Amino acid sequence: MKNNFSAVLFDLDGTLVDSLIDIADAMNRTLTHFGYPVFNYGAYKYFVGNGLRTLVYKCLPEDKKEDRYVNETLAVMMIEYGKSYSNKTVLYPGISGLLDELTSKGYKLAVLSNKADNLTQKIASILLRQWKFEIIMGATEQFPRKPSPDAALFIAEKLNVYPENIMYLGDTNADMQTANAAGMYAVGVTWGFRERKELEENGAREIIDHPKDLIPLL
Repeated sequence: MKNNFSAVLFDLDGTLVDSLIDIADAMNRTLTHFGYPVFNYGAYKYFVGNGLRTLVYKCLPEDKKEDRYVNETLAVMMIEYGKSYSNKTVLYPGISGLLDELTSKGYKLAVLSNKADNLTQKIASILLRQWKFEIIMGATEQFPRKPSPDAALFIAEKLNVYPENIMYLGDTNADMQTANAAGMYAVGVTWGFRERKELEENGAREIIDHPKDLIPLL
């Protein structure tokens, strides 16, 4: 395995940045606006990861999951989250040191998120601006969301790196499925939103508990 990798592709939320509180607060404000029940932060760990539309769907009451309710709730959620996407969102401990080391060793860096691309770019411009990322990509109409491998393969092509030479870091089942479908090396992280068991069951080749644990794998 050593010396085969020349690039690292990161998920964003739950991997590089801890955004759970900002997402949950915005969603709860939205739910309150419509008079729907709200959720605690722990519940949101299992709601996030597949884009805001899926988040909204999961949060709505069972009798409000029709498209018309999802659409109107999503519209308000986008406004609420747009006001506060960076209030409490921070890099996870150890990420700065990891990115410094990867940069110093010459690895190409990229981000692929299921978060809407405009929000992905805004958060990256605030929290990731001191490092060089070759590509930062959120959800667009160009590609289906993860776990589809299409966007990951597009990134590999743009990086001019074979998929098997890309290490993919993520915290959810969708990330592990994406990495494996794209032929990348799937590394699960336990500091994010999901449990070790989910990562294992969805094809993680390695699981790490701290960002510094990535370096020996490279």
